[in-house]
Amino acid sequence: MRTPEPEPRTSLNAARRERELAELPGEVVDVLVVGLGATGAGAALDAASRGLSVAAIDAHDLAFGTSRWSSKLIHGGLRYLAAGQVDVAHESAVERGVLMRHTAPHLVRALPFVTPLTPLVPRTRAVATLAAYHAGDALRLAARTPRSVLPGPRRLSAVETLRLAPALRPYGLRGGLLSWDGQLADDARLVTAIARTAAGHGARVLTRCRAVALAGDGAQVRDELTGREFTVRARSVINATGVWAGGLVDGVRLRPSRGTHIVVRAETLRGLTAGMQVAVPGTSSRFLLVMPQGDGRVYVGLTDEPADGPVPDVPEPTDAEIGFLLDVLGSALDVPVRRADLIGAFAGLRPLLDADHGKATTDISRRHAVLASRDGVVTIVGGKLTTYRRMAQDAVDAAMRIRGLDAGPSRTARLPLVGAAARDRLDALDDPRRLVQRYGVEAPLLGALAADDPALLEPVVPGLPVLGVELAWAVRHEGALTAGDILDRRTRIGLVASDRAAARPAAEALLPRAALR
Repeated sequence: MRTPEPEPRTSLNAARRERELAELPGEVVDVLVVGLGATGAGAALDAASRGLSVAAIDAHDLAFGTSRWSSKLIHGGLRYLAAGQVDVAHESAVERGVLMRHTAPHLVRALPFVTPLTPLVPRTRAVATLAAYHAGDALRLAARTPRSVLPGPRRLSAVETLRLAPALRPYGLRGGLLSWDGQLADDARLVTAIARTAAGHGARVLTRCRAVALAGDGAQVRDELTGREFTVRARSVINATGVWAGGLVDGVRLRPSRGTHIVVRAETLRGLTAGMQVAVPGTSSRFLLVMPQGDGRVYVGLTDEPADGPVPDVPEPTDAEIGFLLDVLGSALDVPVRRADLIGAFAGLRPLLDADHGKATTDISRRHAVLASRDGVVTIVGGKLTTYRRMAQDAVDAAMRIRGLDAGPSRTARLPLVGAAARDRLDALDDPRRLVQRYGVEAPLLGALAADDPALLEPVVPGLPVLGVELAWAVRHEGALTAGDILDRRTRIGLVASDRAAARPAAEALLPRAALR
């Protein structure tokens, strides 16, 4: 019996990459996008869905940079509201609603957060925090996101607080505050879904292609797999390389900020069923985020520290940042988490625009900015993962205006990503919940991959829910070219070094098998 396949136009794989690379040098595309994080992939989708011809390239892989190091939250902009940035807060709330209701309801779900009222949280701060949560709920209302998608905030008793977060220290606990926000199943999966949707609209999505030089009419590109260099000609160029943007275009000044997270096993926090926001002692509005991932892991973050000097491909958390996270977390727990309990840590760099000289990175605006070079290259920087779609729209609008391209308005606010469907349809699928929450309506297609090899329905690593079919799917339909692509971005096995080592043989074995079928 023939194995069901997804829509062929959306499938990314080695064969498609080779074919499209061979075609590209002989053409002039309307839009060349450099960078395939969330914003770059979003720009490719925005332009392609308007009917423009698009090539999108990245020196590494989909979601190789900042887009895979986030807190996995799609948030409503409450922090920006507290800072007086009402426009940024409203934009975040609107884009959260777009993702949760229209474009990616399979990837973004409501997550409850408990803010414990410990003895270190003064009553005045508790009152102010609850007022802020109600202000955030007003943002939800203004963004027209219904309560059925995101419930409202309320007070919790001490018993209710401990039921949701059993690891908290009960002594002196006055109860808690409950709020809600959006949680991504996986930020790198979001990027993959955007890129595949762009490919379905005709965009050429090409990883391992480095822009050696950039100009308003194209780029000199090197295929990192073969070393071959060639020219891509384009009517407009969008630089969406994030923290690396200044290396391709003169005059782009950034102040990268490092955000660090630590990773612990769920049992370390006694079966946490909700996220936590732990007040940072001695501050008026800073919180530590504790976020269960549904795969037996919990992320704890995050820091906001200047990251001066050369920009590394993969940022590393500092010892001091890890210590800070452990100290703040320990201020609320009955039994502190120790360094020996950590199973991983990761850091990402925020591409903050250096427009607020002298400010700490925590105080620099998260507004995004669209910049144009003298020769017409459009650079998009700043912003947040939540607002990637609006950032992409603004970048494409600017490129069209500057280069005189003729196309209609953006369509992406109501354009479902690959796998998306209405919530009731997703809930009706009888496939494993993990697959539905990560692959949406394509979940049954993953199960079908195991028709000839039932072992693919087994976990790749004992104790982790990642199945063999996910690895095979990554190669056949999601553009994974190496074991690292599979383990570090299509799945998140690689966040824990021991899990990565255990899964690597399976990933390497599936590369040729899956590619040849």
